[in-house]
Amino acid sequence: MEDEALFEFLHMEMVAHVYKKHTSREETEQERGKCISVLERMGFRVGQGLIERFTKDTPSFKDDLDLMKFLCKDFWIYVFRKQIDNLRTNHQGTYVLQDNKFRLLTQLSNGKQYLEEAPKYLAYTCGMVRGALSNLGVESVVTAEVSSLPSCKFQVVIQKT
Repeated sequence: MEDEALFEFLHMEMVAHVYKKHTSREETEQERGKCISVLERMGFRVGQGLIERFTKDTPSFKDDLDLMKFLCKDFWIYVFRKQIDNLRTNHQGTYVLQDNKFRLLTQLSNGKQYLEEAPKYLAYTCGMVRGALSNLGVESVVTAEVSSLPSCKFQVVIQKT
């Protein structure tokens, strides 16, 4: 239980540090994008390392759906102590992962006043998912959407080569 609180605190401080370092008093759209990019790159590297560790004893995945199921169950449990609540796909390379109580958003109020702050708390996780997939040989684009806190949806679009 303590390690969960430490991870959440570390994440909040990491976001605060990146935003403090990269923005001026009047935050511009370009500066916000730069901060989100920094957080996404940090998550990317962590995702690469974690998936390498978690899949060392796992047999290879037969297809993208099998890989996404592993990500939603095992990987999510390792990182966030719970499974993804819902996985949807269009069977053409697009997957939507829904977490109804995303841990990194629970510290924000349940009201709508913090919705515009949510993307900066999701960038790291988007990078982590993209990094995990990248290390397994799957290039993807990962985005996050929040309609009500603390619920969020991660959209993973697999890039076909």
